Amino acid sequence: MNVYTIYADVKEGIDARTFVANMKLFLDKLPTMHAYRITRMKLGFRSMDLPEFRIDMEFESMQALDDAMSHVVANVDDIETEHVGFNQWVDVETIQHFLYRDYPDSHQPLEKSSNIT
Repeated sequence: MNVYTIYADVKEGIDARTFVANMKLFLDKLPTMHAYRITRMKLGFRSMDLPEFRIDMEFESMQALDDAMSHVVANVDDIETEHVGFNQWVDVETIQHFLYRDYPDSHQPLEKSSNIT
């Protein structure tokens, strides 16, 4: 599984519930996404300066992620309306993007070492 993660703070004056509701409108339109999750920093607890919200989007393959991005660029189902909205709701100076994958996975399975006793 490929996990595309975004961290961002909501713009000052934007209600957190409104932000999440609008993000769901956008994310629900991505046809190749396996699942998503929106989480919020609890009580400001963190060991480094990360933005308050985290959005994890799961895709079964890099092709599925690319197809989702193409869906946005081509504005299928008027999805660009919700995507542009995302940029209006977040402090763009705080956006951070990450791409993770399950490890080990089918491309790099965990090999058993003969040195383990």
